[in-house]
Formats: sequence, C-alpha cells, structure tokens
Amino acid sequence: MSDVTVILNGYKRKEQLNEQLEAIRNQSVKVDNVMLWYNHPGDDDMINYDIMAEIPTAYSNVNLGVWARFAYALNVETEYVCVFDDDTIPGKKWIENCLNTIKKHNGLLGTIGLLYTIPAKPEQSSYFEHYLSFGWKHNNIKTQEVDLVGHSWFFKREWLSTYWRELPNPKYKTCGEDMHFSIMLQKYLGLKTYVPPHPANDMEMWGSIKGAEYGGQHSLWETGPSNQKQLMHDYFHEQRNRGWKLVNEK
Repeated sequence: MSDVTVILNGYKRKEQLNEQLEAIRNQSVKVDNVMLWYNHPGDDDMINYDIMAEIPTAYSNVNLGVWARFAYALNVETEYVCVFDDDTIPGKKWIENCLNTIKKHNGLLGTIGLLYTIPAKPEQSSYFEHYLSFGWKHNNIKTQEVDLVGHSWFFKREWLSTYWRELPNPKYKTCGEDMHFSIMLQKYLGLKTYVPPHPANDMEMWGSIKGAEYGGQHSLWETGPSNQKQLMHDYFHEQRNRGWKLVNEK
C-alpha cells in the first residue's frame, strides 16, 4: 500500500462527499485508509449519514472551525496524511503525484499555492494582494515552491507535532490553518512548502479538478463571519510580524 491516510472534511457539501470518496478510491496508488472529520453544518438535512456509516468518522455537534481536522489527523497510523477541503475533488493520480514529489522535495505539499511578491512599502502587504498562484488554477509544469498551500495538504504524520507547537488564538477559528502549517514547518524544521506539478495536459495529476465549479456556495469566503476577510488579513500580518519569511524575502 501507499502508507497514506486521507482525511475528508464534512460540512455542508453533502453530495460532494460521495464524489470525493469515489475519487480517493479510484486513485492510481491506493491509499491505506480514509477517515472523515465532520463539523455540524447547522442543518441535519445537510449531513451525509451514509458516508458516516461507511468510513471512520469523528462528528462534532458544533462547528469547531478549520483547525480541528488537523487534530483529528493525530489518530492516523500511516507515514503520510492528505487532508482535503470539502470542495476538492482530486484527479486520479494526485496521491501518486504527491508521493513522487515529496521524495524529491521534502516539505508540505498542496493543491493550490500562493507565492507572494514583496511590495515597496511593507504596510501594503496583504493576504489578498501581491501574489502569484500555482496549481489547478494556474498550472505549473514543475514543482513550485510557494509561501502557503490550500484545498489539500499532503504531509508526513510526524510533522503534526510541529503543527501544534504553537496553539492558535481562538478568534482565528475560521482561518489561518493553511498559513500556520507552512509557518511552523519553516520555523521549527526548516522545511519548505510546494505545489506538485499540475500540467495543463494531464488533469489526472491535479489536486482539484472541479475547484472553480465547487468553490463558491458554502465556502467560508462567502458564508463565514462578517469579518472573515479581515481575520485572514490580520492573521497574515500577525505571523509576518512574528518572523514568517516569505520565499521572495529569503
């Protein structure tokens, strides 16, 4: 087997969980296990009880936010873990792509990555501006180093101890988990963050084949707290002030 466990994330996209699970089971390299972290969506009709009965599931009757799935990942027994957002349907060769990439680039891997440019004035720096994106949205032929990744995270299980070396401020319950992982690995282990190849002519290698189609309706970007974007901006600047070095600053 691949020595990989996949963690799916349940919230409001009930039917897409079926599609995700099918995509995971059809990977070119078979994963050892699939587990589900389920945040309560606020409406019982949105809960996919069939999937919960089919695979190991941890269910919370309140929404614990975006960080909790990385605590659930501590229960994994394989060498590698791949955590998915609930709007992310991987191509058939995504796990194979990650396994091949991490052997050459020992670092955090993801489906889409941001590489920040450095503005002339530091106060102009923003989570939402001055960046290039790589992955399913803007294809990269070769492995690309980036500042942070999202939509899925592929990593070694042992790195979870580093993820939790600094605990998040509860006010960031709905954001920051993507930046945090890259920051912790950089700060304590000297590891980098990468987007594996996403060639335009081979969507089977992509980490998300329906990102533009599935990314809107129930995303925190659209349905999170009224200050969601401000929280993301604040977390970005807080971590920059605490020493997070961007790729283009090194």
